[in-house]
Amino acid sequence: MEKERLLTEYELFRCSDSGIGSLVCDGIPEDVVAGLSRLDDGAISKVQLNQLFVLSRAGSMSDGFFTYYWCLAPEHPYNVTTLPYYKKESVENNAQHVVSHDHLKWGLYRLFVDGLLYFGNITAAYEFLRSKNFEALKEFFAQKRFDTAAISQRGPSLALQDIAKDDRYLISEMVCKTFGDIPEEKDAAHERLLAALRERKGAPTTFRQLLEGISDSNDRTQLLLSFDEVLDASLTDENELTRRFEEQFERFYAARQRASRNTELYLSMVNDLDVYVATSMRSRQNFRDMADACELIFADNRLKDLHLRYFDPTMSAAKGHEDKGLIECLMVKCAKVLIYCEGEKESYGKDAEAAMALSLGKPVIFYCDKGVKTTFYRDVHPLSRLIDFRSGVAVGAIVSDSTSEVSELLKRIFTNDMEYEIRHHDSRPGYLKLHEKLTGSVVRLQTNDELITATFWNNYHNRDKRFSLAAGKEAERLQE
Repeated sequence: MEKERLLTEYELFRCSDSGIGSLVCDGIPEDVVAGLSRLDDGAISKVQLNQLFVLSRAGSMSDGFFTYYWCLAPEHPYNVTTLPYYKKESVENNAQHVVSHDHLKWGLYRLFVDGLLYFGNITAAYEFLRSKNFEALKEFFAQKRFDTAAISQRGPSLALQDIAKDDRYLISEMVCKTFGDIPEEKDAAHERLLAALRERKGAPTTFRQLLEGISDSNDRTQLLLSFDEVLDASLTDENELTRRFEEQFERFYAARQRASRNTELYLSMVNDLDVYVATSMRSRQNFRDMADACELIFADNRLKDLHLRYFDPTMSAAKGHEDKGLIECLMVKCAKVLIYCEGEKESYGKDAEAAMALSLGKPVIFYCDKGVKTTFYRDVHPLSRLIDFRSGVAVGAIVSDSTSEVSELLKRIFTNDMEYEIRHHDSRPGYLKLHEKLTGSVVRLQTNDELITATFWNNYHNRDKRFSLAAGKEAERLQE
């Protein structure tokens, strides 16, 4: 019965037929059963635990590895004391012993979380870490922590040019296409409206009617957005149209100037950029909603002392869509975290930005402002699981429908206080998923498909370049 009890006790840590993932498995040696059973009412030393690991074919560990994972709750990229099985008394004043089953499972849990976060494979993580001394382990994980003190000590950045929320839609590319950046474009738009008004020969009309009459499916949305403020204004004559047109242009020009200045300010802080906000906005209300969301998220008191530098897409404009693309790609590359905001429609631009961030291994938060698509983004959307191209680790987005949760997630990320939970796939034991605890989102995974695992890792890191296919050689050359 002892074996069956231990199989149940350590079921969470069974994820392979060899290595650390098979420490307690169907073929567990009797000596390991006896050794682990001693934890029912006593302690086992580091040396004895090492023997049990070797007998289980997991491999031995260094003294530094044992100290790091079982004798301390060190500063780490996440809060190790919030993991299951942690007991303060088991760790404090520990003299190189494992004192209980919970104590052993806490250290294993930490190793499994680290393996999923940074290696994508538990066995590979243990093989890499187990022989390192304490200082090497401390340094390895220190490099994966955010320097919270340094972030806070920067203080606030230079203030952005303020743009009224109701005017921010005027910086959109669609409005710019209407009014243009050169006088000739503005004059052409004005003359187009005057010509349409003349054709009506004094008949009562509004801006909306005029625009719907001269537009088609290609530019109707653009024109209606450009004159959103005056759509229902009556046009009595050409002077009234010109007055309304000039007023709208002046508002556009003022907002555009401020937004362009803000872009320069964003570029000046890009090396310190903390959060990039990706979205798509096609209406005036989209701009209002996005501005409100940014304000709610980043003005939260929990983030106040961090002085986070973030890119607000409602406050910035570029001279053209090519420049806009270059600037935004740079920001995604430099930012530490990306927030992907659900819009009314899918957008290639924001999808590409989220994909870039995930492929760089950055934390990505999907914010669904209405909550309608939360489950879709969390469980179905193809962008919710990608690969960190540098390491091969499978990475997933964190999905939330609450600005308060987004603020809390940012605080946890930048203070190294994230909380995680390991679960097995509902129908595939041994298929591990690492969930972010606040939202339940899957942020890492390890498949139990042996063919996929072997093929993936053999081709991702262990390719012999001398015998690569031509296409493979070229891909490797371009990545060097």
